[in-house]
Amino acid sequence: MPDFGAALKRLIVGRPMRSDRAGGALLPKRLALPVFASDALSSVAYAPDEVLLTLAIAGGSAVMISPWIGVAVAVVLITVVSSYRQTVRAYPSGGGDYEVATTNLGGNAGLVVASALLVDYVLTVAVSVSAGVLYAASAIPALRDHEASVAVGVIVVLSLINLRGLRESGRVLAVPVYFFMGAVGLTAIVALARLALGTLPAVESAAFDVVAEPGYEHGLVGAVGAFLIARAFASGAAALTGVEAVSNGVPAFKKPKSKNAATTLALLGGIAVTMIVTILFLANKTGVRYVDDVSQLRLNGAPVPADYVQHPVLSQLAEAAFAGVPVMFYIVSAATGVILFLAANTAFNGFPILSSILARDGYLPRQLHTRGDRLVLSNGIIILAAFAAVLVLSFDASVTRLIQLYIVGVFVSFTLSQLGMVRHWSKALATEVDQVERRRMMRSRVVNSIGLSLTSAVLVIVLVTKFTHGAWIAIVLMACMFVLMKAISHHYSVVAEQVRYVPTDESSRSLPSRVHAVVLVARIHKPTMRAIAYARATRPSELEAVTVAVDPAESAQMLREWEELGIPAPLRVLDSPYREITRPVMQYVRSIRRRSPRDLVVVFIPEYVVAHWWEQVLHNQSALRLKTRLLFVPGVVVASVPWQMAAAPGVPTKISGPVTTHGDRQRNARA
Repeated sequence: MPDFGAALKRLIVGRPMRSDRAGGALLPKRLALPVFASDALSSVAYAPDEVLLTLAIAGGSAVMISPWIGVAVAVVLITVVSSYRQTVRAYPSGGGDYEVATTNLGGNAGLVVASALLVDYVLTVAVSVSAGVLYAASAIPALRDHEASVAVGVIVVLSLINLRGLRESGRVLAVPVYFFMGAVGLTAIVALARLALGTLPAVESAAFDVVAEPGYEHGLVGAVGAFLIARAFASGAAALTGVEAVSNGVPAFKKPKSKNAATTLALLGGIAVTMIVTILFLANKTGVRYVDDVSQLRLNGAPVPADYVQHPVLSQLAEAAFAGVPVMFYIVSAATGVILFLAANTAFNGFPILSSILARDGYLPRQLHTRGDRLVLSNGIIILAAFAAVLVLSFDASVTRLIQLYIVGVFVSFTLSQLGMVRHWSKALATEVDQVERRRMMRSRVVNSIGLSLTSAVLVIVLVTKFTHGAWIAIVLMACMFVLMKAISHHYSVVAEQVRYVPTDESSRSLPSRVHAVVLVARIHKPTMRAIAYARATRPSELEAVTVAVDPAESAQMLREWEELGIPAPLRVLDSPYREITRPVMQYVRSIRRRSPRDLVVVFIPEYVVAHWWEQVLHNQSALRLKTRLLFVPGVVVASVPWQMAAAPGVPTKISGPVTTHGDRQRNARA
C-alpha cells in the first residue's frame, strides 16, 4: 500500500524535481502582461455586472447612470496604477504591499496588509471561479443549477495543475489572456461601429421593465439613492483587484526590472480602463437589464417565468454585436470563462508566495515555507484550494454574494501601501540633497498622496455600503488572521528563547551524570529482545526492563520465563490495580528523575512495523500513548525500536552474556 500511495502521488504531481531547477526564465513585457494581468482583466468581466445589478434595485431608469460610475471607477484605477508604478520603482524586491507597510509603518501594519491579502487571495479564487462557471453555464445549459459543484471541481483541477508546477509557463498563459483581450476588443469595435452606423440592435433583456425594490420606488433621489450609487461604485471598484500582482512579481521581469514592471502596469491600467468604460457604455446603449432576482423583471407588465436565465452582461453584448453570427456568442463566453479561471490561477501563485514569506518571518507555520517535490509551495496551494472550496460551497457559487466580501481586503492593502509609500518618500527627502532627485521624489509623493486619498475614500465607501451585505465577514476573517499570526509569532519567539544556547549557561553545557535505560516489556518475544540489544549497545549506566502487572498471573509467569532464559537485564514489575499501563510507567519514570535529577532516562519502546497501513490500527496504540506522554517529561528521551514484520529470517532472538555497566561496576565495588 505505501508503494501504491507513492505511485498515486507521482501520477498526480509528477516526478520530483532537483533543487537546482528552482526558478524560471525571466519574463519580457509581452509575457509578463498576460501572466500578471489575468486577475485584473478578469475583474472587468464581472464588475459591470455588479454595477448594473446594484443600480437595478432602484428600477430600470437607474441604470442610465452606469457609464458615469464606470468613469469614476476608471479614475480610481488610473490613480492606483500610477501609485503602484512608484511602488515597483522603490521596492523592486517583490515584497509588494506587505514589504512597503512593514518597512514604513511597522510590523502590525504589515500584518494587517498580509491578513487582507491572504483573505483577498482566497476570495479571488472563489469569485473568479464562480464567475467563470456562470459564463460557462450561459453557453452550456447542462451546467445550470450545478454551479457550486462545478466550481469546486475547477478549484481541484487548478490546485492539481499548480501542484505539478505547470503555472510557470508564461507562453501557455499568454494565449488565453490575449484571446480574451482580442474577443472583448473585437466585440467593442464591432458594437461601436454598428452603433455609429445605427445598426446595433438592442439586447434581448432590453424588452424587460425593471421594478424597483421596496424603499427605492422614487429611484435614485435623496439619501437612499445616494447610498445606492455609492454601493454600485463600490461593486464596480472590484475592477481594481489584481493591480497589486505586478508589484509582487517584479523579480520575474527581465532587466531593467522596475522599468518593465512600471510599463506593464501602465498597459494593464489602460486596457482595464478602456474595457470597463466601454462595456458599461455599450450596456447602456443596448438596454442591458441585469438583476439579482428575476422577479424584478416584467414583460408587457407580466412577471417573467421563474426559470428565466439571465446571461452575463458581456455575453449579452456579444450576442447583440454579432447578431446573425451566434458562434461569436460562444467564443466570447468561452474566452471570458477561461480568463476568469486564469485569474484564480494568479491567486494560486500569490497566496503560496506570501504565506511563504510570512512563514519565513515567523508569522505562519514554517511548513508553508517548504517547497514540495515539484519545487512549488505545495502546502500553501492545498490550503488556498481548501478555503476557497469552503467559501464556494457556503455561498453556493454566487458571485453577487461573494463579491460583497471581496474588495474590502483589496482596499485595506491599497490604503496602507499608499500611506507607507508617502512615508517612504518623506524619509528619503529628509536625507536627499540632489535637487533633481528631490523633485522626482516630491512628484512621486504627490502621486502616492492622491492615491492614498482616493483609496481611503473608497475603503470608507466600501465599508459603509457593504458592511451589512457581507463585508463584515471579510473583516472578521482578517481580524482572525491577524490574531492567529501574532499568536504564531509569539509561540516561535518563546520557543527560540527557551532553546537559545548561552555559552555561560552551565545547565546547557553539562552532560547528564548517568544514563538510566528502561526497556518496556509487554511479553517476551523478538521485538523485546531487539530492544534490549539496542539498549545494551548504548552502554547505559543502568539497564532494566519494566513491565506492568495488568494480570498478576501472567506477570508471575513472565518473571519465571525471564529468569529461565537468563536475559541479562533485571525485570521490574509495576503494580497496576486499575489495569492501566501508561500511568504506572509515567510514575516510575518520574520517580527515577526525582531520585537523580541529573540523570538522563532513556525509555526504549519496542514497536511493530506492519506490512499494510490498515494493520497499524491493531498495534502500537499503547506505545503511541506512552510516547506522547513521555515527550513532556524533562530529562527523558524516548527511543522507538522497530520490528519489521516482513524482516528477513535469521535475526538473533536471544541475548547471552552478562551486561557490564557503570552501575554494575559501582555495585561490585561496594560489594
